[in-house]
Amino acid sequence: MPMQGSLSIERMCELARVSRAGFYRSLEERAPREESTEVRSAIQRIALEHRRRYGYRRVTAELRRRGMRVNHKRVARLMRADSLLAVQPKQFVTTTDSNHALEVYLNLARRMKLRGIDQLWVADITYIRLQAEFVYLAVILDGFSRRVVGWKLDRTLASRLAMEALEMAIEARRPVAGLVHHSDRGIQYASGEYVAILRKHAMVPSMSRPANPYDNASCESFIKTLKREEIYANEYENLEHLRDHVEEFIERYYNQKRLHSALGYCSPEEFEQQTRQESEAATIGATVTFFQETQEKVSIHVLGEGTQVPSLPPAPSLFGESTR
Repeated sequence: MPMQGSLSIERMCELARVSRAGFYRSLEERAPREESTEVRSAIQRIALEHRRRYGYRRVTAELRRRGMRVNHKRVARLMRADSLLAVQPKQFVTTTDSNHALEVYLNLARRMKLRGIDQLWVADITYIRLQAEFVYLAVILDGFSRRVVGWKLDRTLASRLAMEALEMAIEARRPVAGLVHHSDRGIQYASGEYVAILRKHAMVPSMSRPANPYDNASCESFIKTLKREEIYANEYENLEHLRDHVEEFIERYYNQKRLHSALGYCSPEEFEQQTRQESEAATIGATVTFFQETQEKVSIHVLGEGTQVPSLPPAPSLFGESTR
């Protein structure tokens, strides 16, 4: 007989003058309400943690990372009821000036099949309205991980703005020769000084086709995210105040924490860590295979065809000693 505390369910029903069927029905009706309260509280916590930057799909992904299986439509409904849907974007205005006589370059990025970080960097510049003036932000993203690898915020739109963002990226990443640097045809990226830095570090310039913003989509997507989730949601006293907020958003939020749908709802930093681990595992596997094949060939050459070849010991585990 089922027990509830020190009393049986049957005895409790007798004392309360309810049927057993009615008792179990009340439990079933209460469970969804409790679950709904738990989900709603979790949604509210996530929305506050991310300052209402997340839409319902990213909130759903974050809930699943925390072990809560919930449908995205239900999340959208609860967020709408609690006025927690993400802040909507304002119109985006471009700053590209491609009316110049400088050399432009073929679009190499369009057909690239990326397999790792630092194969393609994507650069762009945008403006930010700051009280009675405009300031400008140059950014460089890794095309594979979507991580912001370089940025510079200043009052000038001159070539130096883009150059300092590039120098920051080079200092942080130390890329190998052959990296493709993609941008629009703006004068900042076509300038002789900028191209000279690319050549110095064996980078290959690539530029978008005229009037085709989709060629630079990943960088423009980041800029829209920055404006929607940070710039339009706040007011800034001066350039230094804005710079502090932009640094916080890029370095400690976007790169490290913000889930990216194109990365399987990982942050750029998590995605790069996974990529490195997979690359290390593949390298070790290839090395072990090489030595096994080499040992077999040498043994056959020295001992003769048909001789039993001793096997190598098991390969070391990537994550500690082998458990075999």
